[in-house]
Amino acid sequence: MDSQSIATAAYIVAALLFIFSLAGLSKHESSRQGVVYGIAGMAIALTATFVVVADIGDGSTIALLIAAVVIGGAIGLWRARVVEMTGMPELIALLHSFVGLAAVLVGWNGYLEHHKFALQSLEDIHNAEVFIGVFIGAVTFTGSIVAFLKLSARISSAPLVLPGKNVINLGALGAFFALTVWFVITPSLGLLIAVTVVALLLGWHLVASIGGGDMPVVVSMLNSYSGWAAAASGFLLDNDALIVTGALVGSSGAYLSYIMCQAMNRSFISVIAGGFGIEAASDDDTDYGDHREVSAEDTAELLKNASSVIITPGYGMAVAQAQYPVADLVRKLRERNIEVRFGIHPVAGRLPGHMNVLLAEAKVPYDIVLEMDEINDDFSSTSVVLVIGANDTVNPAAAEDPTSPIAGMPVLHVWEATDVVVFKRSMATGYAGVQNPLFFRDNSQMLFGDAKDKVEEIIRAL
Repeated sequence: MDSQSIATAAYIVAALLFIFSLAGLSKHESSRQGVVYGIAGMAIALTATFVVVADIGDGSTIALLIAAVVIGGAIGLWRARVVEMTGMPELIALLHSFVGLAAVLVGWNGYLEHHKFALQSLEDIHNAEVFIGVFIGAVTFTGSIVAFLKLSARISSAPLVLPGKNVINLGALGAFFALTVWFVITPSLGLLIAVTVVALLLGWHLVASIGGGDMPVVVSMLNSYSGWAAAASGFLLDNDALIVTGALVGSSGAYLSYIMCQAMNRSFISVIAGGFGIEAASDDDTDYGDHREVSAEDTAELLKNASSVIITPGYGMAVAQAQYPVADLVRKLRERNIEVRFGIHPVAGRLPGHMNVLLAEAKVPYDIVLEMDEINDDFSSTSVVLVIGANDTVNPAAAEDPTSPIAGMPVLHVWEATDVVVFKRSMATGYAGVQNPLFFRDNSQMLFGDAKDKVEEIIRAL
């Protein structure tokens, strides 16, 4: 059996392991096993690639491949060790940009260095693959860079609103289709440069035009783009593992984007069109009344007398790194035979599943961490709700105010509980820039300060 046959068989095994990995990651209980499957699949794919390169390449080629793996692995291990969970969304966005850049480089190489095809139709197909791969990769590259800058607060999260921005996007897509046809008919370096520039600018404009309120969708959308970019590279390199893996990432990312859009009552097209996330609160002169403040000691008294408690975390909990004292608080309350559960909104945080990972990291039992649809009907029979760092995902305006920018977005109905305590640093609006009437409700009280410090004060009071 030659090396190519061995590699093909290995790639099939790796693809199956990647599928098992996705299945495992879909549940808390099997997530660790899913990670192991993914690591095993990638190890097999890399080993198979070494076998192929060793068979067709010389010593310098193998040395370059080893150097690339060692350098990439070292950087990956370093970043994995030092990154905080709060920095995970922007890190993932940055990693997507690497996939996009790799697709661009593979596409350019596919044009500059490729064997002659026996049939002109095969040459045309190859040229189309080059153009499409470069376009998807370049859009992913600059789009991911902008997402990284927004998520890391290096640039404003507010959307860029250029005159006729939708016309610009549609015009760029039209230019891509026209250039693709032209390139297939008469390939030239100038056309490849042109589509690369158009795609880079389109990727930048697409994500720059999307506001903070839609960033969870953007992350999963870029995940999908990076998958399709990898699949395009697989076609160019005739690599089955890249094709299958790219298709898995692309399709799962697209489905995740769909789920995120459903959770926000938004269509994918409206997200791409952008504009959501403008500081709407600055123009909101509605008089919501006065908010009430509460101390950590008084919150502890509320919890002592509660029969059931629901905690709804958000990105503020991640920023404060409050998941560990929150886990301690849960243990203290459960020791008092108080029912405690978590309500997780699908877009809580800046990344799908962000809150679930934080709570798992703090060893919160999986069975008390429930999704929005599982727990929303239980708020009306709950004694106390602790809103820790969440804002837009618990905003009653989404359900009650048809004029609100987030009207129709499914939210956690925390206001239906007997008492609500909101942990916040200030009365500032959330990431979507929309004021939250929950803060002014008669059954709501504000606990200002760092969430970690305040939870620790509550534990001491208990």
